[in-house]
Amino acid sequence: MNISDLFARGGPAMWPLLLLSILALGTIFERIWFWSRILTREREVSGRVLEAARRDWLAAGEIAQRSQQLPMGRFLTAPLVLQSPDPEVFRLALENAANEELTVMGKGDKVLEAVIGLSPLLGLLGTVLGLIHSLGSLRLSDLGSGDAAGSASLGISEALISTATGLIIAISTLAFYRLFQGFIFGQAKMFRRAGSELELLYRQSWAQGQKPAPATPSSTPEVSTP
Repeated sequence: MNISDLFARGGPAMWPLLLLSILALGTIFERIWFWSRILTREREVSGRVLEAARRDWLAAGEIAQRSQQLPMGRFLTAPLVLQSPDPEVFRLALENAANEELTVMGKGDKVLEAVIGLSPLLGLLGTVLGLIHSLGSLRLSDLGSGDAAGSASLGISEALISTATGLIIAISTLAFYRLFQGFIFGQAKMFRRAGSELELLYRQSWAQGQKPAPATPSSTPEVSTP
């Protein structure tokens, strides 16, 4: 039995399951492309900005601005472009930028959650409809005969195709969803660590009476993504 035969025997629930699988695949490929572009450069950008901040705040801001194609670059740029902000304002700028970037990183999560929740239910609905059709085609006069038993068994096996399909879609989508959630958690830890260190350096400079000058806008990106 090939895929087209399975699809035909799975019943009408296979069509919405096909739509959900397409949505899940599209979202998964888009998220894989997104994460493949940023995971290898985030730590490098934060290290360079923090190292520069220990010597020259203006240089640190310029490095961060030239890296704005990456979430880490945008995150560190947010407080560095402010005009000699109070340390509390500096911290709020970091927190706001982190929240915005993490929200962007969670793009597509709602689609994956919907696929995970709906796929098993649609598969179960297809099974129920298949069983209704299979048992409804039996006649009372055929009960107890070998033909009736064989027909009922075949109908039940075909009805279970949609349930198996729904579970496969849900389980596969859940695996990638958990993977992406792990990436977001890792990025949140990186933001928190880099932001805390940058804020500490700024508070030390502020306490010593040094008010860092804001970075000037830069139109030339330093970090390019493939």
